[in-house]
Amino acid sequence: MASEKIRKVAAMNILARIRRIPFWSWFWFILGALYFLLPLYATLNFSLRMERDVIGFKAYIRAFEDPDFLKTFLYSNVLALFTIIASIILIVPTAYWIRLRLPEARRIVEFITLLPFVVPAIILVFGLIRIYSSPIKIPFTDIKLLQPLTTFEVGTDILIVAGYMVLGLPYMYRSVDTGMRTVDVRTLTEAAQSLGAGWFTIIVRVILPNIRAALLSGALLTFAIVVGEVTLASFLGVPAFGPYLFLLGQHRAYEPAALSFASFLLTWVAMGLIQLFTGGQGQAAGTH
Repeated sequence: MASEKIRKVAAMNILARIRRIPFWSWFWFILGALYFLLPLYATLNFSLRMERDVIGFKAYIRAFEDPDFLKTFLYSNVLALFTIIASIILIVPTAYWIRLRLPEARRIVEFITLLPFVVPAIILVFGLIRIYSSPIKIPFTDIKLLQPLTTFEVGTDILIVAGYMVLGLPYMYRSVDTGMRTVDVRTLTEAAQSLGAGWFTIIVRVILPNIRAALLSGALLTFAIVVGEVTLASFLGVPAFGPYLFLLGQHRAYEPAALSFASFLLTWVAMGLIQLFTGGQGQAAGTH
């Protein structure tokens, strides 16, 4: 009986909070939801109608049976993994040091992280090709330090990971910076140093666990960018999922719609997992 009363009181509190929300807030929320969900519904509905007058999953079956799908999708996932790892290695110490010792440099770094919004991806990829398609030499000599990165597979993978890091920089940096605002970085650092911890130990064992939710959010955004990116992968000639989906759409109609909806669904699943495993972690971290 007590638990039933508690549930009723909780339900009444929720209804009271909903009633206090202004009408225009509901209006803009519903409008935004429709703007987001209607195209997804249209894509799903189209992908299920590959057979005339029949709703089925034939488009999904044919898309997933294509060996190029699995190859390109796994390749893009590997690129996304390396991009996320490299971004964390670069951005976390940078954001940590700026917040701890160089707060005056924050505006400069924030401006730099916004540049990917200004510089198109096509300019970025042509710059990479222009610079790294010729061997690097020691100035005033004929000694070659490095062969062109675009002439071998590993070098091209390094280039595209670097390009993806640039594209994901605004999202990853802001996620990490927001995460660090929820914790007292200076107090945690001083406490760790008083126990004899070095800088590497502080970042790995103190800072990273406290911004785990922020890292996962930035990693999700970076993953979505890498998996769906077309321009860099096309011009660098790598077998990624984005160009595969683009080329598939030139010859077929239903399979690209099926794969597009599956990609959205995968992103939603990842967001749900983040909420499941890190729910409330950001608020708790700020109280330590």
